[in-house]
Amino acid sequence: MTERPAAGERAVIVQLDFGQADLADELDEVRLLVESAGGLVVAEVFGPRHSPDPKTFAGKGKVEEIAAMLAAGEADLVIFNHELSPAQERNLERGLNCRVIDRTSLILDIFALRAASAEGKLQVELAQLEHLSTRLVRGWTHLERQRGGIGMRGPGEKQLETDRRLLGNRVKLLKERLKKLSRQRGLQRQARMRGDVLNVSLVGYTNAGKSTLFNLLTHAGVYAANQLFATLDTTSRKLWIAGAGNVVISDTVGFIRDLPHSLVEAFHATLEAATDADLLLHVVDSASHARDHQMSEVNKVLEEIGAREVRQLIVWNKIDLTDAAPGVERDEYGNIARVRLSARSGEGVELLRESLAEYALAKSQSRQKEIAAAARDAQPHYMN
Repeated sequence: MTERPAAGERAVIVQLDFGQADLADELDEVRLLVESAGGLVVAEVFGPRHSPDPKTFAGKGKVEEIAAMLAAGEADLVIFNHELSPAQERNLERGLNCRVIDRTSLILDIFALRAASAEGKLQVELAQLEHLSTRLVRGWTHLERQRGGIGMRGPGEKQLETDRRLLGNRVKLLKERLKKLSRQRGLQRQARMRGDVLNVSLVGYTNAGKSTLFNLLTHAGVYAANQLFATLDTTSRKLWIAGAGNVVISDTVGFIRDLPHSLVEAFHATLEAATDADLLLHVVDSASHARDHQMSEVNKVLEEIGAREVRQLIVWNKIDLTDAAPGVERDEYGNIARVRLSARSGEGVELLRESLAEYALAKSQSRQKEIAAAARDAQPHYMN
């Protein structure tokens, strides 16, 4: 029999085909999500469907197939790579007699597993509580067993009172704490932005190689692994670049398809590093055939947090896995638009440093012009 993971959870994953073109990519992604949560996929259920069933999402026949897979694989839970309504989740749990979670719960669980800083933990708890508040009708039966597991990490029974008023008070308290932290972070950013230093944020799809690149540039030692959401907390470092001086560079949480809105809201303070940046290094896994779709998903989140207009420099990463050579591509205005490199091997990283120097010098020159213009405007004007 297949060895159980440390979490002791064997999962049946469900991925239905509603006509999406990238079904294979979605299956690969949910497998990696389950692995990142510490689970083991023992069976997969998929198949075409015109539209979701209002009661069970999957329909009677498919639910029977899931039940058979559960029994055959001695599985502990079912994970839908879709968003389920509270009623659908409840009906599935009753019909299958086991825990059922959806994609949002799975992602929230991984965030709970990865959160390290006090702010990160507050953000995750807020997102979890807001998501779980819609499922209060279940009476928290899934928490009565008092054990951990995928979709059950984070706030425990003591915080998750079934009373909506107490839950609302906890959510209000978390939001106030996060606002205070956001104000403190904002003051720190304003101090940085007053100077001529170029502020750069790394953004990209989860597992695109942002933290590996960040470590290569700054020697920061940030945790980097071949898993989804290895980085949650924003880390900033100064980077010295010859000919341009210091650059402040920040590593941020990775994005993903259908990133829960509650997470985007909760992590708004963390993601403000991208909003206030002079330049976004949009790191792309060039070896992934889903790279265009992943770039589109990143841009959706950037738009949601108000960072869509910040200038981007595309970092075409992982060229060591393709036939591409290190290089720089410019747009029609002569600005550097893309750098091809490998964060793992270091190929092309010097080209990125040179590109950052070019942007830093451009900001410094622009700043000097603003100061000169302000000085001219401040001079007294005398009428004849």
